[in-house]
Parts: sequence; structure tokens; C-alpha cells
Amino acid sequence: MRIRHPGLLAFVATLAAAGPALAHHGWNWAEPDNSALTGVVKSVRLGNPHGRVTLDVGGEQWVAEVGQPWRNARAGLRDEMLVEGVRVTISGHRSARPGEKLIKAERVIIGNTTYDLYPDRD
Repeated sequence: MRIRHPGLLAFVATLAAAGPALAHHGWNWAEPDNSALTGVVKSVRLGNPHGRVTLDVGGEQWVAEVGQPWRNARAGLRDEMLVEGVRVTISGHRSARPGEKLIKAERVIIGNTTYDLYPDRD
């Protein structure tokens, strides 16, 4: 077989190599059922493609993926709310990979206020 478009081959190879990373930005990597966990913020990295909040949950370190900056802002969740020492509850979907302590947040609850990052999801 003769390759007429070597650039296309390189593009396809790049997509194949990036497959797991690209898939991660959907929901297929996570369990289908909603879960909730509560912990204390240990560290935060907000920004694109999504924020990551590390929580201490009963002595275990969990990473909660929150929304992109525009999604957080739309929900009313401001950066200064997610700081070290704040107690939060994350409602969302845990990673389907055994042992991976990662949850994709649909909702972030601080005190008595719920910040609904994905209002169209259950």
C-alpha cells in the first residue's frame, strides 16, 4: 500500500497516541453512577482544560476535576473559594480505573451552597 499523504499518517499516529488523554475529557473514563466525597482542600490548580483540586478525604489524597474557568464562573464558583483548608463535598463520577482516586465534579458544595457545574447532568 502506498501512502499518498504522509501528513495524514502522522496525524492518525498522533491521535492514536493521544487516545487515552482525549478520551479523558469526556465521561467514558468514569463510573456511570454518581458518588459524593467530602474532604479538605490541600492544593489547587485552576485553569484549562479543567481545574484540579487535591483533597484529603479521611487520610487519602483524592483529585477532583472541576470545570473550566468559564464553567466554574457560570456556576458562581470563584477561585478564592477553593483554597487550602476549605471543606468541600464533591458530587460527581469517580474514575472507573481500580485504585485511581479521581472524581469528575458535577457539583461542588461548600457550606450550604451548591455550585452546579453541569446543570444538565443528573
